[in-house]
Amino acid sequence: MSEVTRILAAMERGNVKAVDKLFPLVYEELRLLAAQKMSQERPGQTLQPTALVHEAYLRLVGAENQKWEGRRHFFCAAAEAMRRILVENARRKKGQKYGGERQRVALTDADLAVDSPSDDLVALDEALSQLAKEEEIVSRLVELRYFAGFTNKQAAEILGIAPRTADGYWAYARGWLCEKIKERQ
Repeated sequence: MSEVTRILAAMERGNVKAVDKLFPLVYEELRLLAAQKMSQERPGQTLQPTALVHEAYLRLVGAENQKWEGRRHFFCAAAEAMRRILVENARRKKGQKYGGERQRVALTDADLAVDSPSDDLVALDEALSQLAKEEEIVSRLVELRYFAGFTNKQAAEILGIAPRTADGYWAYARGWLCEKIKERQ
């Protein structure tokens, strides 16, 4: 049993001091995942990896009656928390107060500015929610890969599936999500 799993079990039993021990153990791993994810975001993103990790962590440990079933469950929940934070941030930025549908474009990129369906985080979130109703494990894989920045091998390990199965799920999910996002446009 890993140290993280032991601490998660202590948290389930109501040991509030366990939270203080968990943060240093998972912080660096979560920060690296957030940094990977944020490096894939559009230019002009104001949310920093550290802020994303802190917000996700607060949501994870602040949830009442949260029962962690181990490392896998914790990191799946972390991926989902990061997804929600990024989607909320995208929706907020689309609001009228922040310029609505206007997008920042660097002058050097002005001739290359073309919207891609995968860039619309809100559309992705809606399509991913629809996928979760049909194929929950496939949607979890997408959350882990896209929102938490895990590699395919890491995501497969967390989900308890073979890496080759994860490869197939990832290919399926990309095609399925792309089709659903195109239908929205």
